[in-house]
Amino acid sequence: MVATLGGFALGLLLLALGGDSAVKGVSGLGQRLGLRPFVAGVLLLAFATSIPELAVNLRAVAIGQGHLALGNAVGSTLANLGLTLGLAALAAPLLLHARLLLPQLVLLVAAVLVLVLLGLDGYVGRIDGLVLVAAFIVALAHVLRRAAREAPEVQQGIAGYAATRTVPWLNLLRLAIAIPLLWFGARWVVSAGLDLGWAWGLTPLLAGLLPVAIGSTLPEIAAAIAAARRGQGDMVAGHVFGSSLCNLLLVVGGTAAVQPLALPASFVRLELPALLVLAALAWPMLRGDRRLSRGEGGVLVAVFAAWIVLELALL
Repeated sequence: MVATLGGFALGLLLLALGGDSAVKGVSGLGQRLGLRPFVAGVLLLAFATSIPELAVNLRAVAIGQGHLALGNAVGSTLANLGLTLGLAALAAPLLLHARLLLPQLVLLVAAVLVLVLLGLDGYVGRIDGLVLVAAFIVALAHVLRRAAREAPEVQQGIAGYAATRTVPWLNLLRLAIAIPLLWFGARWVVSAGLDLGWAWGLTPLLAGLLPVAIGSTLPEIAAAIAAARRGQGDMVAGHVFGSSLCNLLLVVGGTAAVQPLALPASFVRLELPALLVLAALAWPMLRGDRRLSRGEGGVLVAVFAAWIVLELALL
């Protein structure tokens, strides 16, 4: 068990390092090729923190563990909304200035509803997966269009997030380093996650929902708490909403397009409704004053904890 936990922790570390290296490499090359820093920043908010989840899911699908991949994508979204957003607000109240964030939250609620509808027959097939991927492209285009109308100071803040050196050889090196880190990290996380699930009596779906998803979200939680204390509420919410949309539409959709996913009956009755509750709770909290208080962050954390208790009680 100690060796399994060690391998799991090491895999998570490699995923975090590989994801960071990949983000910097892609951002640097994109800006070198003419991509505006502001646009690069918006894209990074949408994709950056989902890279480890995508690597894990590709590995899981490659070895025939589609349920672990599904659990990881949805569990990471639950952890983003309940833990990342909630704990960041507990550390320091979050004030949102960017107007593109609340529409992203609406899109997130819509994405959950679409996934529920697609999963009513207990199956997310290749066509369904392609529909989800197409929906992500449409959502991303909508976000980019709205982002262009943000106030100059907001655009400057988003552009600053993408700041990195644009030297081609350095960014190619970053990508060359990222690929093996992500490959080995995903391999060890999936292997150890399955072993931990077996030892704790968890199905592959629950192994993806709980240890794998929560573990892969820990670096995001630490970064979000630090950003909240610096008063960067836009960065925290942007990461959470962008990553959640990416997980539900691109990661789940891409996974299903490669390998159709059979949904357990409990998934449509419990996990997706829990995700809908968290997303729907965040909307009234932020709609009025565009502020997430410590008390509201505590509610999100409490709802997430209640979901975990319910999952374990139903084992």
